[in-house]
Amino acid sequence: MTMDTLAFMTKLENRFGFTPEDKFILKSNADWGLEIASEMADYFYGYLGRDAEMNAILNQSEGRIHRLRETFILWFHEMFTGIDDWGAGYSQRRWQIGVVHVKVGIGPQHIVPAMATVVHEVGKKLKIEGKSEELQEALGRICMIDLAFIEQSYVEVSTSAILKETGWSAALFKRLITTGAASM
Repeated sequence: MTMDTLAFMTKLENRFGFTPEDKFILKSNADWGLEIASEMADYFYGYLGRDAEMNAILNQSEGRIHRLRETFILWFHEMFTGIDDWGAGYSQRRWQIGVVHVKVGIGPQHIVPAMATVVHEVGKKLKIEGKSEELQEALGRICMIDLAFIEQSYVEVSTSAILKETGWSAALFKRLITTGAASM
């Protein structure tokens, strides 16, 4: 299974109502985004570090948490810059971030509340610094788009692995999933 990341990005932009105005607002505040990125990384990894399972993953090797923080800061700032106006490069990067989460075993049950923590803390920071409600809304939409990429990566990677391992068709797998869900 090959993910068309740009098509997925376009679909998410439409679903979330992520507009050209949102992009303009985010780009206009890119310096501020970079300025607060390290603080948001503190909240993100502080939250995750309180969970024993996540703490073990985060500190699995020497320097890993430092590298993760640097990646977070880059990721956070990219939400404001859009890399390439939230196009192919942005969507591919978001897809790769999701795949890495799958590879290292960071599940949705960890990422969703950690992202919620960041959204909450950014909201407080926006209010304290007198930033606009439009910025908060634009940032909320792009955060949810990024989260959707991470979530979709679990589905796509799992499905692809099962189809490869079993030789099943995608239609058969989807039917099995639907049937299984109906029996729960």
